[in-house]
Amino acid sequence: MSQESCALTELARLLADNTIGLDRLTPRPRGNRLPQEQRDRIQQVLEEIDASGPAPKEVIYGNGCYAVGRYADAVEAYQGVLRSSPDNTSARFNAGLAYLRQRQPSQAVAEFSALLELAPDIPEAWYQRGNAHDDLEENELALTDYGQAFLLDPDYLQAYYNRGILLARLNRHQEAINDFDRVIDLHPSLSNAHLNRGVSLDELRKHREATAAYTEAIRFNPENANAFFNRARTHYHLGNIQETIADYSDAIKLAPDDAEAFNNRGLAFDAAGEYYRAVDDYAQAMELRPGFAEALSNRGAALEALNDLEAALVDYQQALDLAPDFAAAHYNAARLHAKNGELELCLGHLEQAVALDPGLRDEAARDENLGWVIDMQRLRDDRRGPSTGT
Repeated sequence: MSQESCALTELARLLADNTIGLDRLTPRPRGNRLPQEQRDRIQQVLEEIDASGPAPKEVIYGNGCYAVGRYADAVEAYQGVLRSSPDNTSARFNAGLAYLRQRQPSQAVAEFSALLELAPDIPEAWYQRGNAHDDLEENELALTDYGQAFLLDPDYLQAYYNRGILLARLNRHQEAINDFDRVIDLHPSLSNAHLNRGVSLDELRKHREATAAYTEAIRFNPENANAFFNRARTHYHLGNIQETIADYSDAIKLAPDDAEAFNNRGLAFDAAGEYYRAVDDYAQAMELRPGFAEALSNRGAALEALNDLEAALVDYQQALDLAPDFAAAHYNAARLHAKNGELELCLGHLEQAVALDPGLRDEAARDENLGWVIDMQRLRDDRRGPSTGT
């Protein structure tokens, strides 16, 4: 037996042992990588094959390249097979997967479409073509393909899950919830199905149901930082401030580099009147994300509550230097200038805030510091009267 034949036999054994597939690939979910030791061994065998001569145009060789992330080499191997055997469904399916991994969804669609003309009863091909259409933002085509996948296989969990994600992105949240419910029926302990179901419930303003969904996500995966983050945000919306602080604290323990979580926990501390702790959280958010204008503006508001007006104004101005169209920072600066009796400076920022977010005018009218400014502005406009032409 030649060196290449021996190496191909060993490669086939490794692919079988790691359930990668000798013919049609069994793709791992994105982010679920082959253990490094196994990748290294497959790569070693591939190098032995490469050293023995031209790369073989065989599905097994292509599958080995795919397993270690050599997607261009995998495509070349599959296309070599297809040139001599255009009806080889395994090579066609695997080429589509490799194109997806190379972020070439148009080529992936072409391969899966050619495959489905040959074999329309392969649910995995419909599902993967759905993923390619999704990557191309061809939403209706993706939805159709996912639907065809679980029409052929009613228990195709990943097709329901991906369709739910896409439906949620299209703001079709009740339909998304229906798909996540089906996923949970098939796999009750899948934490992210509960998480995404909660997100869609939040979008439908079913906040208490959303909180329950996030709690289920956490029950099945206590390290799901996104579930803690989302439950915290929903608690904040419901006015449950201590629960908000507790959940953001857990999210931060799990994801200590999450600037958004520090900023949001700062808002909760702010709402609880714990301004020094809020200032610390905003500072941490800015350290993690330099140029975080929202955290700067929020810190300014906390400093203002602590009566450090000079430092607050510096933060508002720096926030506006970073984001000149940041309505909340203009509003905060206007309020502080009003507090200082600086009418013209106040009006300049208030006018910009209202131009960027018209709803802030009503909020300003109710604010104890800005209400009188709104009244004075109205009086000034009344004195000027309507303009007349000549």
